[in-house]
Amino acid sequence: MLGFIGLGVMGGAMCANLTRKSGQPVLAFDQMPAAVAAAVEHGARGASGVAEVGQADVVFLSLPSITEVEAVAEELLAAEPRPRLLVDMSTSDVSRTRALAERLASAGMQFVDAPVARLRQAAKDGTLLITVGGTDEQVAELRPLLECMGTDIVHAGGIGNGQVLKILNNMVVFLNSNALAEALAIGRAAGVDPKLLFDTLTLGSADSFVLRKSAMATMVPDEFPEKMFPTVYAIKDLALALRLADEAGIPAESARRTMGLLERTRDAGYAQNYYPAMIRVIEGRA
Repeated sequence: MLGFIGLGVMGGAMCANLTRKSGQPVLAFDQMPAAVAAAVEHGARGASGVAEVGQADVVFLSLPSITEVEAVAEELLAAEPRPRLLVDMSTSDVSRTRALAERLASAGMQFVDAPVARLRQAAKDGTLLITVGGTDEQVAELRPLLECMGTDIVHAGGIGNGQVLKILNNMVVFLNSNALAEALAIGRAAGVDPKLLFDTLTLGSADSFVLRKSAMATMVPDEFPEKMFPTVYAIKDLALALRLADEAGIPAESARRTMGLLERTRDAGYAQNYYPAMIRVIEGRA
């Protein structure tokens, strides 16, 4: 039996794909009863709490941060029975991920980090990028299950390395969004239509996934809905990248400037809006 804890925007869709494709029963839990009910509609079995999920052999986590991951891990560690293997698909602090893996290993529980990248639609479609930190044996065992949720499974190396790849992926995404927002602001001020500008950028060397999938869909219509990777999530993830930079002695000046912009976007009232709302701050419209 498999377990899944954390059925939010990404986790709910991932759990649904795991349930449909794995051929194994899935025991699902979330603090929101409606999320559990949705998982049950997709064929999972609802659990009443974290401890009940402990009866699963392999448990997947999709949680807001390492703080929640640590708390859930401790609950599962105290459960009877308890899982053999815990897979963290959240975006989590690297050093705390490695420390947690050591803590669980000393108690006889395996731990693997496998954070996901790409947008909410990819979670629904089962086309996520998943970067995995663990042993060759662990990754080989998990690959068929991860392939239920993603099309690109990358073995990043040892524990924590999956988080490193995911965190740096997000850092580049945020910096790219910053550059696109500045280009849009300058172009609009100079009299160029925003859609024409972005359409033209896709034809040249400035083309990118962020331009096509995010900026075109949000900055051009000037719509930044909630529950679509809000600004506070972007700040959390970029802070993880800056922590890695500090540990390595890398200035990361561009990332720090983008962090300042995200913080101003949050403070302007867009904390829960999709983070490309930064364009409104750049243009002085916040």
